[in-house]
Amino acid sequence: MANLKELSKQKELFTGGHRGCAGCGAVMVARQVLMAAGPNTVVASATGCLEVISTIFPFTSWNVPFVHSAFENAGATISGVEALYKSWVRQGKYDKKLNFIAFGGDGGTYDIGLQSLSGAMERGHNILYVCYNNEAYMNTGVQRSGATPKGADTTTAPVGKVKKGKEQYRKDLTAIMIAHGIPYAAQSIAGNWRDLTSKVEKALSIEGPKFINVFQPCRLGWSFEPELTCEMGRLAADTCVWPLFEVVDGQYKITYKPKVKKPVSEWVKLQGRFRNMLKPENKALLDDLQNFTDRQWEALLKKEAASIPQA
Repeated sequence: MANLKELSKQKELFTGGHRGCAGCGAVMVARQVLMAAGPNTVVASATGCLEVISTIFPFTSWNVPFVHSAFENAGATISGVEALYKSWVRQGKYDKKLNFIAFGGDGGTYDIGLQSLSGAMERGHNILYVCYNNEAYMNTGVQRSGATPKGADTTTAPVGKVKKGKEQYRKDLTAIMIAHGIPYAAQSIAGNWRDLTSKVEKALSIEGPKFINVFQPCRLGWSFEPELTCEMGRLAADTCVWPLFEVVDGQYKITYKPKVKKPVSEWVKLQGRFRNMLKPENKALLDDLQNFTDRQWEALLKKEAASIPQA
């Protein structure tokens, strides 16, 4: 379990001075992941918000070796770096233990970078891939992605007289990664530092490919007040819109169960992208999101129960 006192003593590996929006969840994710990983870490980052706001020449917020990849190939890039490292170790040219971490937004992970990520997972590289999932292409204009929830307003699936936001349910990328048979996969949020850093520590202690899908509220694309970023993440967990769990060698464990499961409306009402759902005539949209959330949560509870050894 991550210790805040010890983490706070470490050198900042992702520094301030970046160009992130006020309340940006992506910079929280990067900072906390690197706090848990430590200085012996190599990072690859897909093009996206995190890369753009942290590497404007001639400045950088990264105090670790950093490789910028295109939208589609962060998985391949970090795989190549890890393969080179293993070659150097075999040749006796290098003996220090390193962590290899790739960051990508949902656009560069769920969609554009899925093939590269899948290949890295299937080949078994000793890497950790972290998706900072803000549920749309925020860097290029808030277009819908495979992670965008049904009913959300985006620039390419807008709310209007004919359409009422995105018409499809979001893709379950965490399940797709689990289906690769990798030794560790998890979901976390921006807003629960202990859950995220503990999962990063556990992932990096395991040999092989690892994946963490981090729910990252975006105050620009979601339209909420910037001081609510962490609260938005915690509400996602409290409503079970984004459950916190991990899968170790196929065994499911839910790492946070709300004492009282809040209705999805508590999360929706704080976001401008869902304003259409709050109109009385569109109650069916809100009910659909609630029913989808309930089904996903119940399915997860069953998977955890099936993972518990029977006496």
